[in-house]
Amino acid sequence: MMNGHHFVSPAKSSQKPWYSGSVECRSTKTRDGNGGVGSSRSINGFKGSSSSVDWLGREMLEMRLRDKADTDEDRDSEPDIIDGVGAEAGHVIRTTIGGRNGQSKQTISYIAEHVVGTGSFGVVFQAKCRETGEIVAIKKVLQDKRYKNRELQIMQMLDHPNIVCLKHCFFSTTDKEELYLNLVLEFVPETVNRIARNYSRISQRMPLIYVKLYTYQICRALAYLHNCIGICHRDIKPQNLLVNPHTHQLKICDFGSAKVLVKGEPNVSYICSRYYRAPELIFGATEYTTAIDIWSTGCVMAELLLGKPLFPGESGVDQLVEIIKVLGTPTREEIKCMNPNYTEFKFPQIKPHPWHKVFQKRLPPEAVDLVCRFFQYSPNLRCTALEACVHPFFDELRDPNTRLPNGRPLPPLFNFKPQELAGIPPDTVNRLIPEHARKQNLFMALHT
Repeated sequence: MMNGHHFVSPAKSSQKPWYSGSVECRSTKTRDGNGGVGSSRSINGFKGSSSSVDWLGREMLEMRLRDKADTDEDRDSEPDIIDGVGAEAGHVIRTTIGGRNGQSKQTISYIAEHVVGTGSFGVVFQAKCRETGEIVAIKKVLQDKRYKNRELQIMQMLDHPNIVCLKHCFFSTTDKEELYLNLVLEFVPETVNRIARNYSRISQRMPLIYVKLYTYQICRALAYLHNCIGICHRDIKPQNLLVNPHTHQLKICDFGSAKVLVKGEPNVSYICSRYYRAPELIFGATEYTTAIDIWSTGCVMAELLLGKPLFPGESGVDQLVEIIKVLGTPTREEIKCMNPNYTEFKFPQIKPHPWHKVFQKRLPPEAVDLVCRFFQYSPNLRCTALEACVHPFFDELRDPNTRLPNGRPLPPLFNFKPQELAGIPPDTVNRLIPEHARKQNLFMALHT
């Protein structure tokens, strides 16, 4: 509980535990001639469904689903200079830290090196601390003086190995008297997006061990955010997943859209980036849950397996067409779970597409099973982040003999803090943390 509000996690299903039996696998599509995976421009492999898919697209335009063009979200922008906000290469930023709780004040300065990302929020640039030589990332956000910055408030609450660390923050002004908030973050050099693109560029699939590593670490971070802090990230996508290319430790970044979801309080439905938006958001739902992050995680995992986005819709409507072509037509009950306002809408009946045709290669059954659990229309039937962490797909990561392809050890995966394990049944903890890691954790606890 926080500020008098209960944190909202995805509602539990009344069915038996997710791991105790089979789950219905809604499935997918084929590649089209334009390089998209199952784009609405092609319906190869869908017998007799051409007119249905076309009709669906036309009819859904009349539903007035909330939609918004967003042309910048799929690129990692790296210009050298952004004028006017103090991110120019060579620009020196000085600030004072400390001075609270008896700490002495300390002046530190950063030299801006180059911009690593831009957006409607502002700019992120790489900088070097002149005093220590440490490389950091500084996110510079235009601040409305009337409001507190939600991203700052949230980041000050977070402490997790799979979430980017906020070192400190300060305010600065420009010549135009604009107020900027500067978030000084640990610098992590790569993103899942760039790593995936590099594999696509050479027409190779990402090794399965990396798919497991990245997906597991996303789920572990989300379990912490959802269960311990009560935060929904609301923008999980490859660009917001930082990776150390040497250790392959992953860290979620960009909490500009993150929010505490309070049951009964409405939220904006245009949230999360194209390709990674849960269907309830496309339907305009305003009382959604942290299950939207789970859907996004499924989209990331599927993209790593495919080498391309699974649902490459050009708009909200097109996105829903793509999802239906993969998972089949949602039932009336599933539509009700997403947004009750659309239960009377008559959808054409489209059958789900087999997953083996989607991925076009043999995948371990555990991989397909986990994808199925991420991609449930009903938010309350999706697995939780914690349930995903103990899924058999990740058993290889729990094997003490598993190594990275270059022979190096895996990054820390089982260094759970008591806060992360609070309230989890002992049998789940035993499946979550392998015996060799439990012994190591005990050793570390005794020597710290």
